[in-house]
Amino acid sequence: MTLYALRAPDDLLAVRFACSPVWETQAAVRTFVVGRGRSPHQPWQRLVATRVARLDLSPLLAVQPIRGVVPDFLTPPPRTARPRLRDQLAEIRATPPAQVARELELCRETVEDKRYRRLLDAFLADPARARDLLAARIHETWLELVAPFWMRIRTLLDRDIEQRSRTLARHGLRRVLDELHPRIRWTKRGLSCADRSGRTVEVDERGLVLMPSAYMWPKVAAIVDEPWLPTIVYPARGVGELWRAPSAPPDALARLLGRTRALVLASLDQPLSTTALATILELSPAGVSRHLLALRDAGIVSSTRESHEVRYRRTELGSALLHRRRAT
Repeated sequence: MTLYALRAPDDLLAVRFACSPVWETQAAVRTFVVGRGRSPHQPWQRLVATRVARLDLSPLLAVQPIRGVVPDFLTPPPRTARPRLRDQLAEIRATPPAQVARELELCRETVEDKRYRRLLDAFLADPARARDLLAARIHETWLELVAPFWMRIRTLLDRDIEQRSRTLARHGLRRVLDELHPRIRWTKRGLSCADRSGRTVEVDERGLVLMPSAYMWPKVAAIVDEPWLPTIVYPARGVGELWRAPSAPPDALARLLGRTRALVLASLDQPLSTTALATILELSPAGVSRHLLALRDAGIVSSTRESHEVRYRRTELGSALLHRRRAT
C-alpha cells in the first residue's frame, strides 16, 4: 500500500486534477499485452490494427513489464492541467542519463522475457541514446494510435474531472477521494492507494496530482519517486462507453431533421465541443458546425463558452423531440 500523507491544511489545498498525453500513449501500448480478452478497448484495437503492424512497439513494451518496475522518467506527471505532448517529450529528453540508467536497471531486474532483457541491456550501454530513442517511439506511437482519437479521449477525461469537481462543490474533498476507485481510500493518516509499494509519501506543499486515464483500466497506479510530483492514476468514468458507436436516432426524428442532424442531436448526452463531436461521429468539424448552428437557431440545442471552447447541449425542446414516445 502507498500512503500519501497529507498532514497540513495546505497539503489538501494542493490536491489537483490533470491529464497526460504521454501517459495515455504508453498505457495504450500496454493494452495490447494486458487484459486483452476483456478490455473495453477492443474496438479501438481493431481500428488501429493495421497501424500497429507498421510500428515496432518492442522498445516500449520492454520498459513496461506486466509485473515489475516501469521507469518513471518515461511518464512524467503533468505539471499543468493539460500539458502538451511536445513539452512532456522535452521533459523526458531532459532526464539526466544517470537517472535513466538507474531506472532502466531497476526495470531490467523485474523483466523475465529474454528478448526484452537484451533490449534493456542495449539501452543500459548508452542511457542517453536509449532515452532519446524511447521518446521518439512514444512520439511515433502517439501520432499513429492516439492522436487520431485524442479529442474523443480528452472529452472523456474532461468529463470525469468535471463530474468530480461537481462532487467537490456539493460534498467536499473526502467524497471525491473516496469515489476515485475501490483501491483508493481516505484514512486518518492520509490517502491510501492499495498497491505493492508499501511506501509513505509526504505530500507537503508540492501537492498531489489525481490523473484520470482512459487506458488505465481497471487498476490504479501510484507514482512516488523524486523528482516527480506525487501522483495517483485511476480509470476515468465511462471508459466502457468510449468506443461505443452513437445510438441511431429515432426514425421519425431523422425524417424531420435529416439523419445526420438527428444523430448530432442524439449524441449530445453530455455537453460537447464541435471538434469533440466531430471526432465521435467521424464527421468533418465544418459539417458538424453547420448542423449545430442550424439546431441552435431552431432552439433545439444551446451553446455556452467554457474556457477556450464552445460546448453544445440539448435544450428541453431538443430532449423532448429526441425522447418523444408514440402515443398509445
